[in-house]
Amino acid sequence: MEKYADIPMSFADACLVRMAEMFDDSHVLTLDSDFMTYRKHRTSKIWTIMPAG
Repeated sequence: MEKYADIPMSFADACLVRMAEMFDDSHVLTLDSDFMTYRKHRTSKIWTIMPAG
């Protein structure tokens, strides 16, 4: 959470990032565009599914 101090990260977001780190082939279903910025293991993109609005 310190790495993204300038981006508001909730505890729930931090949990999803951690779970994405634990399960390599996972995808996160979200409406939160901050997941375009978050990275797992500091460098790897978190694969997201974002419904078009």
